[in-house]
Amino acid sequence: MFSTGCGLEFLLVLCGLKFSWSCPHHCICYTAPSTVSCQAHNFLSIPDGIPPDSERIFLQNNKIHRLLRGHFNPNTVTLWIYSNNITYIEPSTFHGFTLLEDLDLGDNRHLRSLAEDTFHGLNRLNALHLYRCGLSSLPNNIFKGLRNLQYLYLQDNHLKYLQDDTFMDLHNLSHLFLHGNRLWSLNQNTFRGLRALDRLLLHQNQIEWVDRLAFHDLKRLTTLYLFNNTLVELSGQCLDMLPALEYLRLNDNPWSCDCKALSLWEWLKRFKGSTSSVGCQAPVNMVGKDLKELRKEDFSSCSSTVSESRSQTNNLSGTVNPSMNRGVAVGSGDQTHIVDPSRPGPPKNCTKPRNRASKKKGDNEVHHSKEVMSDKEDSSHDFTEGRKHDHTSPDGTVTQRKHKCPRTTVRPPSGVQQANNKALSSKASLHIQALFVALIVRNIDHILR
Repeated sequence: MFSTGCGLEFLLVLCGLKFSWSCPHHCICYTAPSTVSCQAHNFLSIPDGIPPDSERIFLQNNKIHRLLRGHFNPNTVTLWIYSNNITYIEPSTFHGFTLLEDLDLGDNRHLRSLAEDTFHGLNRLNALHLYRCGLSSLPNNIFKGLRNLQYLYLQDNHLKYLQDDTFMDLHNLSHLFLHGNRLWSLNQNTFRGLRALDRLLLHQNQIEWVDRLAFHDLKRLTTLYLFNNTLVELSGQCLDMLPALEYLRLNDNPWSCDCKALSLWEWLKRFKGSTSSVGCQAPVNMVGKDLKELRKEDFSSCSSTVSESRSQTNNLSGTVNPSMNRGVAVGSGDQTHIVDPSRPGPPKNCTKPRNRASKKKGDNEVHHSKEVMSDKEDSSHDFTEGRKHDHTSPDGTVTQRKHKCPRTTVRPPSGVQQANNKALSSKASLHIQALFVALIVRNIDHILR
């Protein structure tokens, strides 16, 4: 037994590792860095005797059921517990773990739920693995304070919906894996705050609707996977929010290649990066064709306003009611109404004096969608910090449409003008005569005195 232990120690030394004799039964421990490896031993719970100075703990491929406070020491830097049977994690299990950088809880299929504060305080966490954990929802603020997180693995769960601002604090996140879930919509603020995101994988979900401002913060995104969803249409303005995009996959969606697809077709023509095929499944005469390969003539019955008028319209809350897509929500402040694009609005009252103060936009203003823009305008929405977006031209300059009234010189009919001129001449003559009489009377009076 002694010789076996010496032989193991000798092998570890050859590998540049120093053996530690303080180690749980059936585990291997060594220092530099201090490591405990207890993988694949059918443990039902965390083994006793883990050295308190352990920096790396490997417990994957066991049958551990619960994680409780005190199981690990705050000195831990790397903790792998994937492929176990974890059903419960005490909220305070990782409290005080300010050195933890890599936490892998993936492939614990019966976990299903997490407390809101499970990961609070993990300020140095760089990678968090929660794939295949049976999660159907994520509590609000679950990722609060994780400002150093770069990799977040949430794929292959049962997520149907993501709350607004779920990822708000993840300022350094570069990779977000959400594929293999049951997501059906992406709202305006689903990805707000992810300004450093480089890769977003959303394939193999049930996404059928994407808000046109869903990607407004993703200015550095280079890779977007949306294949194998249930998308029928996607606004080109939505993709205009991604100036750094290089790789886009949209295949295996039931695309409708009628007028609703015009803005996407226009965007694909401008895009210089790599895209997949975009197979048409409707209408009948387009089935089997690739939207990318269509020509302008295929949309001859459409105007560039038609596709946008049928696309999603944002309401004041930042989410969209698909039932509103027949009209355009316009207004500012608390005043909002739906305008049917097919009906012309009331003529502008050009005689009414302009109220200069009314030109200032409110924070909750909802702008017209593209159907009220000129067909010649190649515009996109620029999302600003004030939650407002203006129409911007390709060179970045603001090109707001102001609907100015023409300035015309208004003159009275010629007869009225002539009458007015005569009246003025007559009145001037009478004034001169009266003045002359007054001077004569004054002089006579002076002489008599």
